[in-house]
Amino acid sequence: MDRSPSKPRLREQVSAVMRVHHYSIRTEQSYWYWIRYFIRFHRLRHPMEMGAVEVSAFLTWLAVDRKVAAATQNLALNALVFLYSKVLEVPLGQLGEVVRAKRSTRIPCVLTHAEATALIAQLGQPYQLLASLMYGAGLRVVEAARLRIKDVDFDRQVITVHDGKGAKDRTTLLPTSLITVLQERRARMLAAWERQDIFYQVPVSLPFALHRKYPNAGRSLEWQWLFPSRGVCVDEHGNVVRHHIHVSSIQKAVRQVVRRSGLHKPAGCHTFRHTFATELLRRGSDIRTVQTLLGHADVRTTQIYTHVLGQGFVGVVSPLG
Repeated sequence: MDRSPSKPRLREQVSAVMRVHHYSIRTEQSYWYWIRYFIRFHRLRHPMEMGAVEVSAFLTWLAVDRKVAAATQNLALNALVFLYSKVLEVPLGQLGEVVRAKRSTRIPCVLTHAEATALIAQLGQPYQLLASLMYGAGLRVVEAARLRIKDVDFDRQVITVHDGKGAKDRTTLLPTSLITVLQERRARMLAAWERQDIFYQVPVSLPFALHRKYPNAGRSLEWQWLFPSRGVCVDEHGNVVRHHIHVSSIQKAVRQVVRRSGLHKPAGCHTFRHTFATELLRRGSDIRTVQTLLGHADVRTTQIYTHVLGQGFVGVVSPLG
């Protein structure tokens, strides 16, 4: 009888390869969503039985019938290219004629400085501090949630973002107005950690294989989440750990405040980041500097904020004055 271990299921293969390549959990979940969608679209056929023709048909269907955005179609394509090239090791080659979703240039929703600060003031803690970091430092909501004690440098007034979008690290501004409140938060955490509070007996989750390289890092002060979750969870290795505050709880808190405020704008967490960029440009900051602070790979992504400000009109005045 053949007692050799069975071949891993496709989901397990995808997960293993993505973790070898250090993709984030969010990317892994997103890629698997589109891989599974692709398989179901073709009536549960295994990807090894399909190829470029079936991928082209799926992408065209997304654009024509589902009318997805160009970015969504590209995400689906990236997921399938990864599946075939990295997991199945059968490169797709030429996809042929794929109907591309139309790429539209949308002006982001932004707030005035007064609107942003008014919304932040209505939030309770820790959401008020998180929103302040999103607006004051241009952080994405997940970047703010993932901050650890070691990422805030009070002497240089710098925040270090690790493993941001595109797996990139960057530094950004630490607003002067937040230094005192962040120092007080750190001091309270330090006091609890030094008296060995039960909250800190559970190690925090660590990226990649750091828990093996530095076994005690999960209980060290510098690796503690600045905004930890109240509950604990089990990581992919089966260890009980404490993760950071859940992003969805921050988003929910901001949505509720926007709804109560009567502000007739589709504002959310990312709106604070948009407002950070437009305010810097409005106050005369160089667009390249803003690009660096936001972590954009291409300055054309940052240039969208000049349209929000109307800076592309080169002094043209309306006939009505």
